[in-house]
Amino acid sequence: MNEELKNEEPKAFTTPCYKLTQNHFLYNTMPLTLLHPLIEAAYRVLETGEPLSQAEALQLADLPGELALDLASLANKVKNRYASNPEALHACSIMNAKSGVCAENCKFCAQSRHNHADVEVYDLVNEESALIEARNCAAEGVTHFGIVTSGYGYKKINAEFQRILDMIDRLHTELPNLHVCASLGMLGEEPAAALAAHGIAHYNINVQVAPDRYNALIADTHTVEERIATIKLLRKNNISVCCGGIMGVGETMQDRISMIFAIQELDVTVIPLNVLVPIDGTPLAGKEPLSVADIVKTFALCRLAHPRKIIKFAAGRETIMKDFQGLLMLSGANGYLTGGYLTTRGRDVADDRRFASQIASFN
Repeated sequence: MNEELKNEEPKAFTTPCYKLTQNHFLYNTMPLTLLHPLIEAAYRVLETGEPLSQAEALQLADLPGELALDLASLANKVKNRYASNPEALHACSIMNAKSGVCAENCKFCAQSRHNHADVEVYDLVNEESALIEARNCAAEGVTHFGIVTSGYGYKKINAEFQRILDMIDRLHTELPNLHVCASLGMLGEEPAAALAAHGIAHYNINVQVAPDRYNALIADTHTVEERIATIKLLRKNNISVCCGGIMGVGETMQDRISMIFAIQELDVTVIPLNVLVPIDGTPLAGKEPLSVADIVKTFALCRLAHPRKIIKFAAGRETIMKDFQGLLMLSGANGYLTGGYLTTRGRDVADDRRFASQIASFN
């Protein structure tokens, strides 16, 4: 795509139109506006399955909000052709298995001890507690269950990490059809290899924002390079990675595009997209939400850059997007997080199941 395309006016033509007036059909003509040339050119993703380039994505990101629905329509078609599960959307639920007192200073997070949010604090839960949560998840038909812990992570296998491995084994034994996932922070060689040996399905670790903006927008007690090193370790051990980001923390649309294409280089399986839920007691409390049109464009461009991946709508789906969550699911997403979100509420799983069945009618 080039500057001429960007500035070109959408084409228009006239087509026969019939209007009923006093029981008679009158022949008329009316103009129909076609797709913007940039969006029309992006239809090659639908035709070929080849991802959008970063330069193309940046140009599309600059289009006005009134064209967001055209982008969403294309993204939904691409999802249907290249990333659609004929049986169901990808659904997962997570358990806050260790909460609070985290030494990292992530600005959006209620569990950081640098922040002052009112959250429950507890050490790693026992196997029985995890099993109860997992059984509830499986009973509702959710196929993926994630164990999530607060903290920097595990560079070595210590007693706590061994308890997590034992927990994973127990869930596999008791619920063999459930995909057990984890999000435990940064990892060293030994813990990464152990998770592979214990059959973890997916491991979540997000880059969150454009890598060059991580320290300014997210945290400076660790680096995004540490996160990327963990992703590479996981892939070295053939563990599928769930890696995405968060919108609404002060980034620009260009930053979001940079994040989307940074993920393209990391060989991930699932891309969770979160919309900031501002929490009292964190530096981002009271942050103004993004426009729905910008979020739609971000979801759609993520799909066009990742035609075959699982793109999962995670935090903010019900609480922030509310009436627009269906539109976001039709902007290229083919997965969602259901239940709760660590320290913020989610929606009832049964309601989400009904919601997913309606979304499927657009396939």
